[in-house]
Amino acid sequence: MLKSVLALLRRDLRLAIRHGGESLMPLLFLFAVLILVPLGVGPGPNLLSAIAPGMVWVAALLASLLALEGLFRPDLEDGTLEQWWTAPAPVGLLVATRLFSHWLITGLPVILFAPLAAQMLYLPDHALPVLLLTLLIGTPILSLIGGLASALTLGTKRGSVLLSILIFPLVVPVLIFATGAVSAVADGLSPRAHLGLLTSLLILALALAPLATTAALKLNVE
Repeated sequence: MLKSVLALLRRDLRLAIRHGGESLMPLLFLFAVLILVPLGVGPGPNLLSAIAPGMVWVAALLASLLALEGLFRPDLEDGTLEQWWTAPAPVGLLVATRLFSHWLITGLPVILFAPLAAQMLYLPDHALPVLLLTLLIGTPILSLIGGLASALTLGTKRGSVLLSILIFPLVVPVLIFATGAVSAVADGLSPRAHLGLLTSLLILALALAPLATTAALKLNVE
């Protein structure tokens, strides 16, 4: 069972490295936001500091959305997805592994480069740890919700359009709580309430999303 999980994880990461342009998209989105938004709103440090959490989180959301269309569709088209039901590992565990690899490719790069983004946007130094914490808690939620939406739209011809319609309402609370926590710290307030709600969303997503995604994939395979 462990060999199956590790083999799937190695395969996903190997494909991401092989398609180097796609694996760099999260960072390209992040730096595109960092460069273009200040040009539009102005270079004022006070304004950039106020909108910095939202800008970083928008980049994280766009990076997550970009990779969702190909999360399960190539495996469905080449028949690999059907073999998941004959693998030694439970299908739910394979689904969780695929979602984890999606987070490694899209969420982790944003977290690693968030300190640089915070410096470029004049985010107060004492707010940076909370920004990193919200990204660490919130980006897995994006992968979990995105995986479910990807599985639900797998059998549709225009899956990318329907995918966006499904995922945006679900991730709005994540963006609100995450940016609210960072803004609270920047204003000298406690972020505990926002972080608590964000953590609750993560627990709920971890408990329900892999099961629901597995059920949706089974419908497409059958």
